[in-house]
Amino acid sequence: MKTGRNRTWVSIRKLIVRNGFYSAGHGRNRGGLAPDRWRFDAPSLTDGAALAGRIVELSAESLVDLRATGLRVLLDSDEYAEAVSAAARDLGVAANPAVLQQLSVVFESVNPSDVRHFWQGVLDYAPGADGGLADPLRRDPGVRIRQSAEPRPLRNRIHLDVVRPAAAVEQASPGEPSGPFGVCHRDIDGNEVDLVPGAEFGEGIGTADWQEVWSAMANYRITSPTQQRHLVAAVAARADDAGFPFLIDLRPGLVIIDSGKDQWDRDAHGLELEFTDLAADLQIAARELGATADPALPRLFQLFLDAADVDAVRAFWIAALGYTPDRRDGVNDIHDPRELSPVFVFQELDATETDRRQRNRIHFELAVPSDLAQTRLATIVAAGGQLLGKSEHRWQLADPESNELVLLTEA
Repeated sequence: MKTGRNRTWVSIRKLIVRNGFYSAGHGRNRGGLAPDRWRFDAPSLTDGAALAGRIVELSAESLVDLRATGLRVLLDSDEYAEAVSAAARDLGVAANPAVLQQLSVVFESVNPSDVRHFWQGVLDYAPGADGGLADPLRRDPGVRIRQSAEPRPLRNRIHLDVVRPAAAVEQASPGEPSGPFGVCHRDIDGNEVDLVPGAEFGEGIGTADWQEVWSAMANYRITSPTQQRHLVAAVAARADDAGFPFLIDLRPGLVIIDSGKDQWDRDAHGLELEFTDLAADLQIAARELGATADPALPRLFQLFLDAADVDAVRAFWIAALGYTPDRRDGVNDIHDPRELSPVFVFQELDATETDRRQRNRIHFELAVPSDLAQTRLATIVAAGGQLLGKSEHRWQLADPESNELVLLTEA
């Protein structure tokens, strides 16, 4: 699988509607919004899979994130834009740029190289062009690492949860774990991650291709765009028949089938189905098409905030990110309704832990299209956000407990 190649990306600056497909001129933006991200609305996974199949037949290097409400597309070259436009028009699939946004995690460190090395191993990320780190599969947020001259010895109120297959966690070997569950690791600055070993999903050979990493996930290697198209169509059809909104990601040489965090559990999905049976059915379909499972790849990445006033902090992030609350009682998770960005989790700060009264070493950056920035800024401030500073195309904000978010737009 080709994950490290340089690509020719098309900027979404100055979006132009062209036969229902959004494209633009070349260039990389200053504000941080990843280039060449397009969103199409579709009424079902099956409808989205039809367009996804045409896209990968045009260009096997394209990336497609298929969801029950639509798909996000990253083309490797703008030469395919007109052909994708025609395919979308033929299938009655409409472009929708209003939902484009990109979240990044930023570490400020006096030891950038050591911090980078630690997180590269924990996340299984690749070096990024800006000195940070990037998910080779482009599913999880990028990590930016910035030089800081200010040592901050106290604990963050923000940490990461990463769940990977048990063998991958053992191979990462970031040091001796600590904490009540024996999964907490710290980089040289003290930034924390709960690195949790996953497990095989279900029991028996019927779901052997699946891993439980707080979501149920199967990653299949494929050998041709045609095989990829057939597998995605088969998964989409079965998912639609069951009414289950799988996350289906197409990558060069790969199809990722993901339930979403906890969604394989009946309490979370609220559907009248047995998820294990559905997973087994998809495994049969994948194997019949000649796809081969890769059990090393599954990974769940979520962001965890400790707060004294969970309700106030959670309300801020719901508004800032455009997220929705988890449907379950007593669960403080919030989710991206587009199912493209990581889950945020909130926990009440232990009253005995008073050693967190410093500016966090971790903050978040959220890039949105320029024509949506002022509306999003107003929404954030109305939800209790503090405007700490601003410059061209950039607003530094904080939630009610001083966790920071930088809102970016393109230059």
